[in-house]
Amino acid sequence: MPSHVFADRTAQPPERGAVDALITQTRRLRGEVDAVRREATADHSDPTGRWQRALCDLAVHQLNDLHGHLAQLRDGPPRTHRQHAGAARPEPPAGSLLSRVGSAEWNLLTDEASWSGELYQILGRDPAAPPLSLDELPSLVHPDDHALLTAMVTDCLVDGKPIDGEFRVVRADGGVRQVHMMGEPVLAADGSTASMWAVLRDVSELRRSQLAVSESRDTLQHQRHLAQTEHRLAVELQEAVLPPWHGSLRFPHGGPAGLDLAAHYLPSSSSALIGGDWYDALELADGRMLLSVGDLTGHGVTVTSGMAMLLGALRGMAVAGTQPGQLMAWLNQLLDTSAQPALGSAVCCLYDPERHVLTWSQAGHPAPLLFRDGTGRTLSPPDGVLLGATSGATYEQAEETLRPGDLLLLHTDGLVPRRSRDAATGRLLALAPRFAEARTAQDCVRVTVEEFGVAPREDDACLLVAKVDT
Repeated sequence: MPSHVFADRTAQPPERGAVDALITQTRRLRGEVDAVRREATADHSDPTGRWQRALCDLAVHQLNDLHGHLAQLRDGPPRTHRQHAGAARPEPPAGSLLSRVGSAEWNLLTDEASWSGELYQILGRDPAAPPLSLDELPSLVHPDDHALLTAMVTDCLVDGKPIDGEFRVVRADGGVRQVHMMGEPVLAADGSTASMWAVLRDVSELRRSQLAVSESRDTLQHQRHLAQTEHRLAVELQEAVLPPWHGSLRFPHGGPAGLDLAAHYLPSSSSALIGGDWYDALELADGRMLLSVGDLTGHGVTVTSGMAMLLGALRGMAVAGTQPGQLMAWLNQLLDTSAQPALGSAVCCLYDPERHVLTWSQAGHPAPLLFRDGTGRTLSPPDGVLLGATSGATYEQAEETLRPGDLLLLHTDGLVPRRSRDAATGRLLALAPRFAEARTAQDCVRVTVEEFGVAPREDDACLLVAKVDT
């Protein structure tokens, strides 16, 4: 291709040493980005990982092109195929940078056209065929992009504006390629346009990479929005269903005689989603008190709604006079036949203030802790499997006589780490002297939260304390 002479200057080639230095820097940066790409997660189900990998792929793609462009700049312009020229030189491998960048010049004075061999490959033309004139070029362009190409060429030839735009090319094999065209008019001595030269680049792969980045980013943002919405719904549902999370529990008729109650909810340290933990205290018409804690496996609004369903069923059956063992059996049947099967654990207690007797049952749940006279112990649990684990399961009951000043602590298993449950239960029992000094159930809750509320927890936790009045 001849030198492109403009009205005020002649293009000068860059110094080879400076270009070599840029090539070296580009090669080093490409290696560093490629290393980051290899370390990026390959989990296609993770939107964040897909977005990170797509960005790395795009960066590597662009650095590859930059490296090739600098190499071309150092080595000089490629040879062109003039009209009626001889056989073309060997084409570069498909997919290489050289196969994606071609050049052309159209002489308006002689009506002569010259194309590089790479341009033939980009446009899907036979290298033995003559290059197309500017009037013939639209025959290769997608019909929807004819007006765009015409406007670019007209602005260049008539108004002397540089060309910088993209259009689609329909190849002979039916394939569609996205081509980026940059060029300028070449002026004659009298200032008129003598010819037009252009560099055409196949940017199909680049645009696909950019689209992948955009789609991954949109998916990630959509997932974050859904997670925030789900978290808000789960919190609102939990707050609507459970008694107040903090402080002593309050009841419509002043609360049960002989019991001081307080509870607390502790969120997970490792998950932003709300779990299926609950605590509940319900005063029945005959003066007895229903105390329960439990946990459904999983997180999110689906689990929280399942917890609300289970808690509603528990309250309804307790109001109907159902005993704890039968309560557990029916809750198990409810989970076993629900549209979304789940597993859960629970403790259900009925306290009779006249007899001072606690009747309780459990389903695969940590047993209540009883503190008396400055010492603590774990109540011996009656038999009972996880809720939803098997059909037709039966649940035994146990009884415990309470004394004035006794303190009962119920909690879900998220309060203590699973890997050290025995040691953590020992830490809970070791709080007995501090519980003995506490005046109210709320004071005991505060002591427990001070001990267990700071350390990271794998799951949500609920805590319910019942203190028998002296």
